[in-house]
Amino acid sequence: MSTQDANTQSLTLVQAVRDGLYGEMERDEDVVVMGEDVGKNGGVFRATQGLHEEFGDDRVIDTPLAEAGIVGTAIGMAAYGLRPVPEMQFSGFMYPAFDQIVSHAARLRNRSRGRYNCPLTVRAPYGGGIRAPEHHSESKEAFYVHEAGLKVVVPSTPKETKGLLTAAIRDPDPVIFLEPKLIYRSFREEVPDDPYTVELGEAKVRREGADVSVFTWGAMTRPTVEAAEELAEEGIDAEVIDLRTLSPMDTDTIVESFKKTGRATVVHEAPKTGGLAGEIIATIQEEVLLYQEAPVTRVTGFDVPYPLYALEDYYLPEPARIKDGIREAVEF
Repeated sequence: MSTQDANTQSLTLVQAVRDGLYGEMERDEDVVVMGEDVGKNGGVFRATQGLHEEFGDDRVIDTPLAEAGIVGTAIGMAAYGLRPVPEMQFSGFMYPAFDQIVSHAARLRNRSRGRYNCPLTVRAPYGGGIRAPEHHSESKEAFYVHEAGLKVVVPSTPKETKGLLTAAIRDPDPVIFLEPKLIYRSFREEVPDDPYTVELGEAKVRREGADVSVFTWGAMTRPTVEAAEELAEEGIDAEVIDLRTLSPMDTDTIVESFKKTGRATVVHEAPKTGGLAGEIIATIQEEVLLYQEAPVTRVTGFDVPYPLYALEDYYLPEPARIKDGIREAVEF
């Protein structure tokens, strides 16, 4: 990614989504945005605000409340040369479209023996922390990581959101782009005006350290870095890795970090059972077992339906609980 001498503006994460969409729609007339209320209303979180006025009905399409129809239509558009970017209002509403995503979008290249690609980017606000009911707050990224043929991206900063979204739209294969709505408007960052990409499949070291590797993504990145900074005052030097792309996962960075530290903690807001922490731990066992100094700890959500408001803060990993998990790995 090259952004030297570029003009920038201070954007929130959701504004970076809109900026990324605008840049690709301006650059490539085959990029089409579609979904429930994405047109004149600008989307439930205003991620598409102003795009309808700029690009018109043919490229910013308000759809019925029918997720299976939205994604199914987008797959057909993608197969015949367009680059549709359908928005699901919340990731918990994607389940009616699950069959279209895993049975058709993910398999189109293989099924057609390469005759067709499916350059489709399904965007969805995901995760908890905004006091919404259960279907508006779930973290089910593991569903999509499990499916061969899909790429799964979860950004954590405005600048990288724009670059990752741009890369996803340009990618020849289907991408599930999960936007952590807890941090949609929680902070700003300087974002280059011109289009740029952040390569899919590469993790980012958010904090270098020597004692323990901490792997996380999305909205959990900031509290994890905060916990690491606080632990530094106790003499624990934690390295924080933001995976950014969950499929394909950057196992090289995971392995190299663990070789250095010999200890690890995984932080995610999804439920513990079947969560991606288990996959990361299995990778460590398979690739770098002889470097391991302690059991890998997990700091996650719980194996229950997403709770309502009074318990939401307890459900999500926060710095105090993350620090306990890191200490457990270090003090074993």
